[in-house]
Amino acid sequence: MSGAMLRRLVRLTQEGAARRRDAVARAAIAAGVEDAQVDGEIVRLTGPGLMRRWMSDLGLREAGRGSR
Repeated sequence: MSGAMLRRLVRLTQEGAARRRDAVARAAIAAGVEDAQVDGEIVRLTGPGLMRRWMSDLGLREAGRGSR
């Protein structure tokens, strides 16, 4: 694999991960989470009952898996 191809694959992977983090933040806000912010590679969520909401909302969990 050439260096240029490897750099392109790394860039595409990083862009995909960024899209998934943004999707998680949007899904969390749509589910009623008080605040969701992307901080580097972390999605920070604030609000009451987050664990219960995360576990009970398939759409929210699936957003983190890249299926939405």
